[in-house]
Amino acid sequence: MPAMRELRVSQLWVWKRLLKMYKGETMKLISGCTSGGCGAKIGPGDLRQVLERLPTFKDPRLLVGFRGSDDAAAYRLDDTRSIICTADFFPPMVEDPLLFGRIAAANALSDIYAMGGEPLLALNLVCFPQNGDWAVLGEILRGGAEKVEEAGAVIGGGHSIYDHEPKYGLSVTGIVDISRILHNDTPRLGDRLILTKALGTGILLAAKKAAAADEGAYQGALKVMQRLNRNASRAMSGFHVSACTDVTGFGLLVHACEMAGEAATLRIDPDALPLQKNVLAYAAQNLTTAGGERNRNHLAGRVDMALLTAPVQEVLFDPQTSGGLLAAVDREEAEDLLHTIQQEDPEARIIGDVRPRDEQPVIFGGLSI
Repeated sequence: MPAMRELRVSQLWVWKRLLKMYKGETMKLISGCTSGGCGAKIGPGDLRQVLERLPTFKDPRLLVGFRGSDDAAAYRLDDTRSIICTADFFPPMVEDPLLFGRIAAANALSDIYAMGGEPLLALNLVCFPQNGDWAVLGEILRGGAEKVEEAGAVIGGGHSIYDHEPKYGLSVTGIVDISRILHNDTPRLGDRLILTKALGTGILLAAKKAAAADEGAYQGALKVMQRLNRNASRAMSGFHVSACTDVTGFGLLVHACEMAGEAATLRIDPDALPLQKNVLAYAAQNLTTAGGERNRNHLAGRVDMALLTAPVQEVLFDPQTSGGLLAAVDREEAEDLLHTIQQEDPEARIIGDVRPRDEQPVIFGGLSI
């Protein structure tokens, strides 16, 4: 009786799965991943080589495409509104599948916030092992759904494939008034720079993987990665913000160089940087990431870091998963905007300013009064 045999095989599989769950043998999310979170991003130099070979699309409705380094694409709907489209996914950086889902979703939604928009619709992007624990995937998706709901958006479906390691993220569509689109490379001379989240996520995750991280520091990093950039983005709408980007896999320094563009130099005060707990100590122990090394190689010879200590340099190159927003705001309004952002993002700090173009896109020094 083939049907009865198939039923017995199916029942046997269920009992084996229940037995494994009873024994506590759960799927290890990060044990088989070479890298996780935004540290898995293709390096900026390698990515640029590929993008330069692609054809240019000429459509007057495409307001922002991939030729620049903006965080998402913008497509005109009518005379006043544009949709913003982005996609972001990566392998896990934490073992807890629910937390992984929340962090991945918060990270994907961040691109919409970085351009001044509000998310509307998200689609799940899923890669998962064929022999994986489906309960784990369910928790990943539940975590993502929680963040999308918190953002006031909806999930309308998605796409899934088998892969040798799990990956998760979202494709997100948002909306923004065309007059309020924030680009990442248009800082105004004299503006102050605000960073809304503390740095060091990649280093802390490396320390955790090496069983060297303080539990309090690690839990603090988890809270930072799960927090949406919605509050900071909405706060900026009432101020004269000239440029904005979210700090993710390329680290603060590469994103700062992108913001400087060809017309400005950003001055960053190393002593003003908000740092996650113990991150400099872990960096001094070489608990760093391959993604950070790729970022360093990409900027070799472009930024003089000779006066900075090695741990501070590592923090500047460190890939941030679901990092904060870096914004250039009118000098006279910076303190007021900072105070507003700090109501929900207490680590936010003024970390520098925008100066006329120097020989280098980023320099280091204290802020002028």
